[in-house]
Amino acid sequence: MTKKPLKNVRVRIAPSPTGFLHIGTARTALTNWIFAKQNKGIFVLRIEDTDRTRSKKEYEESIIDGLKWLGMDWQEGPDIGGEFGPYRQSERKDVYEKYIKKLFDEQKLYRCFCSVEDLKSERDYLISQSQPPHYSGKCRKLTDVEIEENLSNNKPFALRFKTPHGKIAFNDMLRGKIEQDGSNFGDMVVAKNLSEPLYNLAVVIDDFEMKISHVIRGEDHIPNTPKQIVLAKALGIESPEYLHLPLILAPDKSKMSKRHGAVSIIEYKEHGYLSEAIVNFLALLGWNPGDEREVFDSKELIKEYSVNKMHKAGAVFNIVKLDWLNGYYIRHLELSKLTMYVMPYLVENGLITPLWGQNDIISGVLR
Repeated sequence: MTKKPLKNVRVRIAPSPTGFLHIGTARTALTNWIFAKQNKGIFVLRIEDTDRTRSKKEYEESIIDGLKWLGMDWQEGPDIGGEFGPYRQSERKDVYEKYIKKLFDEQKLYRCFCSVEDLKSERDYLISQSQPPHYSGKCRKLTDVEIEENLSNNKPFALRFKTPHGKIAFNDMLRGKIEQDGSNFGDMVVAKNLSEPLYNLAVVIDDFEMKISHVIRGEDHIPNTPKQIVLAKALGIESPEYLHLPLILAPDKSKMSKRHGAVSIIEYKEHGYLSEAIVNFLALLGWNPGDEREVFDSKELIKEYSVNKMHKAGAVFNIVKLDWLNGYYIRHLELSKLTMYVMPYLVENGLITPLWGQNDIISGVLR
């Protein structure tokens, strides 16, 4: 993404194991992987599994298998370890606790005892007044006596951050200067307690502890970036550089969903798509080389891919182009490899009968 390699580049992909690896996460992972390769940097895999009820080991395994199938390698991660582990958020409570305690001791956090119903009423009222929905700061004004009374009554609470008012600006590597006012999102809930941060605080801590230099992610995270910047500042740590990729849109320009064919990477694999075609297709979502070329292998992408040739607008998912690319790569397979690829489908449809014991061999070919 730049001709002159940057120094000390460390990037990450941080999926949540609440579902299988999908196109959007795979495209983000690919962009991070290319950026690391171009700059002789480190690509980190981090599993953000703080959602205990939805996170599953099978999803984590599927994500890892899917990324490996696409040809991506990482130098640090939950499966191989590394200097800045552990690489699962569920295993990082001790790390989080010292940062949350620091914010709390410095009176940058406070307990919020408001109920879900109270917060919903407040939100609905602000929306009805055409105002940005944000917390009023009601519990910020509680006296010590009121706090102790709530605690003695075992009233549930969360920890909110005292968001400073004023402009929060950052430079996006693709979009330039982006600015937001802290008053628009108000005092955020950042932790359940002193050892369990919510997303925005956990990400800030993890990125700092893992020495992440550049955060490359989808543009749907742009509203989170100012929040993470003010949290980093409150902790006295430096924020990474940011690049927000255009979203992947359906052909009708709406947000991609299952009805548009937004299946998992593993489903594309099972439907006969080659990993080379998927990688080529993902790279072209929001980027082109500036000429008519459309076929790129991984080595060519590392050489050619550039942020200067990225689009800011959403990238339209074009299944016709994916099918064309897949056809191209299939036609250029060696006959022996093509034979092994098609065998499972021929057997499944009863077009050939394998020899005894051959099923196991054939079924393992595409793994």
